Amino acid sequence: MNTFNFSIENIYNFVSIDEIMKFQPAIDQSHQAIFDKTGRGSDFLGWVNLPTEIDEELFADIEKSASYIRAHAEVFVIIGIGGSYLGARAVIEALKHNFDFALSHDERQKPLVLYAGQNLSQDYLSDLLDILNKRDYALTVISKSGTTTEPAVTFRILRKHLEDKYGKEGARHRIIAITDKSQGALKQLSLNEGYKTYIVPDDIGGRYSVLTPVGLLPIAVAGFDIRMLVKGAVDMQQQLAKSALIKENPAALYAASRNALYKNGKVVEIMVNYQPNLYYFTEWWKQLFGESEGKEGKGLFPAGVVNTTDLHSMGQYIQEGARKIFETVLSIERPQKNLKIPLEDENLDKLNFISGSEIHYVNQMAEIATAFAHVDGEVPNLRVSIPEVTEYYLGQLIYFYEFACALSGYVLGINPFDQPGVEAYKKNMFALLGKPGFEKETEEIKKRIKK
Repeated sequence: MNTFNFSIENIYNFVSIDEIMKFQPAIDQSHQAIFDKTGRGSDFLGWVNLPTEIDEELFADIEKSASYIRAHAEVFVIIGIGGSYLGARAVIEALKHNFDFALSHDERQKPLVLYAGQNLSQDYLSDLLDILNKRDYALTVISKSGTTTEPAVTFRILRKHLEDKYGKEGARHRIIAITDKSQGALKQLSLNEGYKTYIVPDDIGGRYSVLTPVGLLPIAVAGFDIRMLVKGAVDMQQQLAKSALIKENPAALYAASRNALYKNGKVVEIMVNYQPNLYYFTEWWKQLFGESEGKEGKGLFPAGVVNTTDLHSMGQYIQEGARKIFETVLSIERPQKNLKIPLEDENLDKLNFISGSEIHYVNQMAEIATAFAHVDGEVPNLRVSIPEVTEYYLGQLIYFYEFACALSGYVLGINPFDQPGVEAYKKNMFALLGKPGFEKETEEIKKRIKK
């Protein structure tokens, strides 16, 4: 196999092709609404044509900034939360050496990428500072507003650390802000301090932003080919734009299939992969679909497992637990490296029958065997496959899932581009912290605590 492929053969015991095809009118309407920008949340559809709109000037500028950082930093810190870091991390983790943290800077030949601003753990940030005290580093802070609590607190601390370590002028050259084009706290600070900046487009939400500078700059700093990443997305964009027909458009087939399964009581979708370096790709996927569809009392719950590891934990539940789940397997046809199982004279472990086989072959057999076992256990399986983990195929996957998520959300009847529920915890947290302007909420929540 040498192309992207999506298949649904392992769901026919649970939903018929007729049930899937009944979604064609809704898919037609949603497909047109996406390209005509007439559906709910249409102000955030800038990602639809983004891959073909990225110009040479932006590529060259990002590559120049990345080259500067690689020449001056052993460590590169990405400060962001949610879509402001998950897309970049998904790609970087998928492509990097699995143990790059143990490599020397000379062996790695690029900065060690670390992440901050995605939590409020004091110990995590303190441990990060222990590392940064001993290494030359630079950072990018990613926030449209500049006031999101987790990244804002982290940036305040690391900005002071940079200034104490390199002086104000030295720190200025080690900070890149990715933020709003004209307003917000981070934009204003960047203007005041003279930071290099890139724009988060107004019409692209965070979870759809990986192909903007939000993702492209960190990925370039990590040493990967952002042009090939975007090329993969361009090719997928052009393919999905040709037709809304479920039988011709893989994103439409995915959207219709998952909605058909949802209608039949399968309310949890588990993304399954068999490569540990795809863990954060699953995390990005979980945010994309969870934040897009989980509203108005609707939506599939997105979860993830990494097999074969999780076959020895979550595998038990998937096989025999509540029958409300289905799986979407992300399958990789070829590994990047070669490693065969040796022959042993004593054969105490009884594995000589697979000696000479590549471990990837055994992994593939585990994948097929698991799919059969789970289907037999009443867990439908969808399958997305790519030839190998490269920038090009990751670009295809990113756009495929973005488009399918938008289609699926519209079919579900919700706005896939807002996230009103995210604000609920912030309101309570600001009240508990005594933020000015939240006095009424502070009084109310203190009463709840006393009870």
